[in-house]
Amino acid sequence: MALLTVVHYPDPRLKTKAKPIEKMDDSIRQLVNDMYETMYHEKGVGLAANQVGILQRVFVMDVSAQSNQRICAINPEIISADGEYTEYEGCLSYPGAYDKVDRAATVRFKALDIEGNPYEMDADGLMAQCVQHEIDHLNGLLFVDRLSRLKQERARKKLEKFLRQAS
Repeated sequence: MALLTVVHYPDPRLKTKAKPIEKMDDSIRQLVNDMYETMYHEKGVGLAANQVGILQRVFVMDVSAQSNQRICAINPEIISADGEYTEYEGCLSYPGAYDKVDRAATVRFKALDIEGNPYEMDADGLMAQCVQHEIDHLNGLLFVDRLSRLKQERARKKLEKFLRQAS
């Protein structure tokens, strides 16, 4: 496995819709494993492929407290969403900024696993939030796109400050 570089806003790949994966092969399995390693290293709970500069429809997540419940979603689609859930979100590609985002409280989604087998899964709470956040990434949206203009400007200033301090 290898650590991948997480790209930061305003990298244009973050605003580009990812393409479906047409064929499962070892390169996709390697990508998924590298994404897990990168996500854990960065202390995230989810990571979409375009966050590491790869425009393919795949994300990984693990919202468990012990970091031992890996979920890989290839070509994911939300089938249904219900209720309301508002909670703080942050993003590895938009470091330093956090704000409350309105999401569905529960979702049912379908995807392919790392072996290319189709599955469906119900998610609620943090997992539902993560699924929606990562699918947004695959559609070229960032969590800040769901905020008011004022909050977007505040988040942009926090990102700039974070990146200045990091360099």
